[in-house]
Amino acid sequence: MTELVVFGAGGRAGRRTVDEARRRGLGVTAVVRDPAAHPGLAADGVRVAAGDVTDAARVAELVAGHQAVVSAAAAYGPGSDPDAFFPDSTRALLGAVRSAGARRLLVVGLGALLPDAAGRPLLESPAIPAEALPFCRAHGAGLEILRTEGGDVDWLYLSPSGLFDEEGGRTGRYRVADHGGDLADRISYQDLAVALLDEIAEPRHHRIHLAVTAG
Repeated sequence: MTELVVFGAGGRAGRRTVDEARRRGLGVTAVVRDPAAHPGLAADGVRVAAGDVTDAARVAELVAGHQAVVSAAAAYGPGSDPDAFFPDSTRALLGAVRSAGARRLLVVGLGALLPDAAGRPLLESPAIPAEALPFCRAHGAGLEILRTEGGDVDWLYLSPSGLFDEEGGRTGRYRVADHGGDLADRISYQDLAVALLDEIAEPRHHRIHLAVTAG
């Protein structure tokens, strides 16, 4: 049985990833900063562990014994430091996957980091609010580390091609977008989780930013 560890398991994307893994009968370790704040995570045998995804030593402990790693963790809002969080967490994850011999690392990312249909960086368009740019660029720094330092790791950075459908449910369908950077595209958190788990069960894309949208 595949053993999966999910960082950021208490968030919207992370929680749906845990749910989808349970649906498929996988062994899951759900990692959150404060397990007491997420009492429902431990249902149906999911192991819940405390951990900070920027703490390289702790990440290595948690990844050991798992075949696949998903990070849906993020840092935003007052008191957070995305500029430090995304590089630190990405390097911690890469190091842990190498030391543990895990076969797959998947990171939940942002469609805003994709080019649009004309090949223009979406971050340079007025479609992205100015106040969101620092967070997006910090997320992009983590992606760049995957590209430049992760050549020996089978990683995948998977995001909506546009935005999340906050009210959508699980249809079990999605499609790989022809191009990214289309904010009119929508996909639910549940269907993004389906895409993540499909890539763990049968890896088809490697070391790229893959964009998916509703099927």
